Amino acid sequence: MRLEGKVALITGASEGIGAACAAEFARAGARLSLTARSEAGLRAAGKADSLLTPGDITSEETRRAVVERTLERFGAIDILINNAGAGLYRPSWSTPMEESRQLMELNFFALLGMTQRVVPHMRGRRSGVIVNVGSIAGKVPLPWLTLYSASKFAVGALTEGLRMELRRDGVRTMIVCPGYVQTSFQKNAKSGQAPPKIRDARKHAILPETAATAIRRGVERDARTVVTPRSGWLFVLAMRLLPSFVEARLADLNGTA
Repeated sequence: MRLEGKVALITGASEGIGAACAAEFARAGARLSLTARSEAGLRAAGKADSLLTPGDITSEETRRAVVERTLERFGAIDILINNAGAGLYRPSWSTPMEESRQLMELNFFALLGMTQRVVPHMRGRRSGVIVNVGSIAGKVPLPWLTLYSASKFAVGALTEGLRMELRRDGVRTMIVCPGYVQTSFQKNAKSGQAPPKIRDARKHAILPETAATAIRRGVERDARTVVTPRSGWLFVLAMRLLPSFVEARLADLNGTA
């Protein structure tokens, strides 16, 4: 896909990977519709002609508004980047159910809600790309982020199922699996904090701009899955070939026996 003149709707666009995607796609010539809770963050991330819709993406009203405003302004949605999400650093067995549901509401159901609003438009035009930002934790469960991993596994399954559902409609899907990215992810987590060994690994994180470039290239070349950095594939392969070894190492990083 050539991005010049295409309309990209990006959720969670006020910071991190979302803001980096806004800059990356704008440089490629795309027109932007951005949404996030922070209006100030959206203003900083957007360009002069970007459409900004502040609001909570877990709200059906916000999802309806951002899609309707985008179609009113641009007449089309060519690319939907479902990026909004959050982490939760608590053991799955002791996390209050309310917190668990809130995490799934943002990481999965809000994404599904945006997709359900945009897909009929894309099917009608027989064209479009849905980009779902998952995580390497959606390929390999991380014990310090078990419920987050579960939500991202769900996002991955949804993305692959949608690809088959929409195969004859001209609508494509892509799952993005970033590793550790230098964002405020830990700071913005719903509750808890990463184990010390994980916090100390921040120096090995990639920049959000690196992830955004990988996403842009993935859309352009019609990729099914983007893992960034690419070395993350080795982690996925290790889990498949040596699951007991990898699980023991991850449990050690988590500080568990």
